[in-house]
Amino acid sequence: MQGAAEHARELIGRAIGLLHHDDQAGFDTCVAVLADGDGPAVRSGGPASRAATPADGDGPAPGWSRTVDRELNATIARSIGALWRNGWQPADVIRVAGRRLGTPHADLAAEQIASELRNYPNDTVPERWPAQVPAVTGRKEPRLVALGHALELLQVLTTLPRLEQLGPIPGQARRTSPARQSTADDKTLTRVRALLAKAESTSFEAEAQTFTAAAQRLMAKHSIDVAMLEAGPHAGPSGIRVGIDAPYEQAKASLLSVVADANRCRAIWSDDLGFSTVLGFEADLDAVELLFTSLLVQATTSIVQAGTKKHGSGRSRSRSFRESFLQAFTVRVGERLDEATAETVREEGQARGTDLVPLLAARTAEVESVVEAMFPTLTRSRVRGAYDHEGWTAGRAAADQARLGVRGQVGS
Repeated sequence: MQGAAEHARELIGRAIGLLHHDDQAGFDTCVAVLADGDGPAVRSGGPASRAATPADGDGPAPGWSRTVDRELNATIARSIGALWRNGWQPADVIRVAGRRLGTPHADLAAEQIASELRNYPNDTVPERWPAQVPAVTGRKEPRLVALGHALELLQVLTTLPRLEQLGPIPGQARRTSPARQSTADDKTLTRVRALLAKAESTSFEAEAQTFTAAAQRLMAKHSIDVAMLEAGPHAGPSGIRVGIDAPYEQAKASLLSVVADANRCRAIWSDDLGFSTVLGFEADLDAVELLFTSLLVQATTSIVQAGTKKHGSGRSRSRSFRESFLQAFTVRVGERLDEATAETVREEGQARGTDLVPLLAARTAEVESVVEAMFPTLTRSRVRGAYDHEGWTAGRAAADQARLGVRGQVGS
């Protein structure tokens, strides 16, 4: 079978080369040769596990299907391992597979990543990674289709650029967080999620803003608690990547950026890859991810409720309305989040009898140092888009109807 394995590897390499050169006819022929075998499709978790088993007697080469699947699985696994070393994380790989190829390829990437992560002891897998891999229910596909999807995915995996390394990779992570702090984090995040769920479910914008402000204040207080606890030697800033989907990606990335700034983090948008890299301390990163997701839900709900918009001539202006809405919503939300954070810092400083500003400024400086080291050629640009006065006014109103400084809500 050694000759068969070598032949399979040669065909896999040839298929990838044909995809690189946009030779669809040659690729299809190569896939047909790879698919020409009989026997069961493959081992569990492999790319061809989606393929239906050929009928008895089909194909001239017993064992060929298993050989192809084994070699293809191994090649994809090596590519995934290389991506970990090049800064990629599970959600990044799954997202780019879906954006460039489609849902079947994203599902296949998730299956392969889940299989790969099972090769490592749980305590050596970065804590955030397992949650990035969605559970996928395998489905049967014709073998030609299944092999084509696997090879197309492999071609994308082998062409992805190097990313900034945000932390340890599987096999190198060591979970050392104190159980006491983890428990406190879990309780805080549960309370924050409850407040944001109320903000998302209410039909009253003022009420939504009240709950959102309360969540921000609670997260700011928690961040101060952690900063005080880590006043001595502590783990430095780390990072996450947050996927941002069409439409209006730039406007959504700006919203993420102001949420990050309000929580002493920095968000760097990569428009070609469809995500922002957010750098900051762990507790603050949790706050950013939760709050951004909730605000996006709230903004989207308000946009949907506003309905379609048209010019006097009857031509649609919905896109310019929605872009302007999101831009205005972002500006005002940023202002109000900053106000909520500053108020919490003042109140906590008075309650603790200490000036918290130098401590928090030092942590912000640490984050900025990491940003400069990781993105030395970083540039800033303004969000550009059509302007719609009604959209801008509506967006600002959606973010400006409730008073901040809500007392009693944070502890509820």
